[in-house]
Amino acid sequence: MDLSSDKAQQATRVVRELRERGFSAYLAGGCVRDLVLGCEPADYDVATSATPHEVMSVFPRTYAVGAQFGVVLVPVLRDGGNGERANYAIEVATFRSDGLYSDGRHPDQVHFSGEARLDVQRRDFTINGLLLDPLSQEVLDFVGGRQDLEQGIVRAIGQPHERFSEDKLRMLRAVRFAARFGYRIETQTFDAIRELAGEIHQVSHERIRDEILKMLTEGHARQAFELLDETGLLEQVLPEVKKMQGVEQPPQFHPEGDVWIHTLMLLEGLPAGCSKTLALGVLLHDVGKPPTFRRAPDRIRFDQHDEVGTRMAEEICRRFRLSNEETEQVCALVANHMRFGNVMRMKESKLKRFFRLPRFEEHMELHRLDCLGSHRDLSLYDFAKEKFQAMPAEQIRPAPLITGHDLIAAGYKPGPQFKEFLTAVEDAQLEGTIKTKEEAMELVRGKNASFSAGESNS
Repeated sequence: MDLSSDKAQQATRVVRELRERGFSAYLAGGCVRDLVLGCEPADYDVATSATPHEVMSVFPRTYAVGAQFGVVLVPVLRDGGNGERANYAIEVATFRSDGLYSDGRHPDQVHFSGEARLDVQRRDFTINGLLLDPLSQEVLDFVGGRQDLEQGIVRAIGQPHERFSEDKLRMLRAVRFAARFGYRIETQTFDAIRELAGEIHQVSHERIRDEILKMLTEGHARQAFELLDETGLLEQVLPEVKKMQGVEQPPQFHPEGDVWIHTLMLLEGLPAGCSKTLALGVLLHDVGKPPTFRRAPDRIRFDQHDEVGTRMAEEICRRFRLSNEETEQVCALVANHMRFGNVMRMKESKLKRFFRLPRFEEHMELHRLDCLGSHRDLSLYDFAKEKFQAMPAEQIRPAPLITGHDLIAAGYKPGPQFKEFLTAVEDAQLEGTIKTKEEAMELVRGKNASFSAGESNS
């Protein structure tokens, strides 16, 4: 097992120092699972017989983020040799057994223990219940986790109903782990999720959001959402997405099938590490189709599904407590995804304004996936990409030739026509028909004459 990374070395140091003080200590949880699988863990956790007070007495600087539950953070702050400072923390948790979980998240009482065997019984899944002695590299397995890793199984430790009743979020975590590793959920564990799926609402929207976003961005989004559906969790956490199922689409544009199948195909194309906003944009780009479905004489239609979908996407983002910036980007992706259909016919000024959308690369990627998940014709994508990459930023957003101050200085009175004048000037500038301030003012004079003539005629 490779423990050569900086984080692994620092976690090993924590274990060693606890051992030197007479306590037992091991690496625990997901980091052990990943090491057994030959992956580099993102974080390292330590489990120990030392109480939080004893941990804090061993290490000079700690943060008691969850001392009542036995959790202390040991920060790593040191010079990396090039002027940079490593800045992260090793989570150290005291061996414990838990009482009842009346809130469906936290135990009402915890009982600190000196036994590692007892501690792992309270953890969620066998594959996360392994312990590792980093000094000898011996793996301690009291729950059959290694065998389940070898067989590709996500299995709750002990009784699944008890584990999920303790923390309902574990149901979503079971789906995420199964999708991430390509494992199957053990039968009793799966059945318990289906029976308890309706209780997921006891979990905060923020915690549900975090699991959903991980599912979308870990590289196995399609598998995750298929499992969400099979377990009954999808209709609980994202009923708007569940309603995509069975919604027909015009076969001449969508030979792949209904809106659900189309969305799954897009999810399949999301790579690991993609942005949260792109992932949500992909998931929700057609969320407005079910409520706008209509059989017209010529074909199936979804009139204004982009507008309806934008409002629905905003509601979902607000429900999941996304930031305003993230919400705006997701809504922009949904609102603009149909505009690529006209990209070859856009005037130069309109095309450049289209390119001004924040993070336009995400709009292009959504369109690319949209095409690959339906007719597979990438000609519009190729056209937009070539134009966008060839166009310098100063052409897309040039410095304005004139401003409202210039109009006032020229004797024009502020009013509604100012916006019309400035927009007309910008359009002409973007089209390349005017290039100087003098030409801009000449255009304004012509517009003003037309404006004044219209007022006189009225």
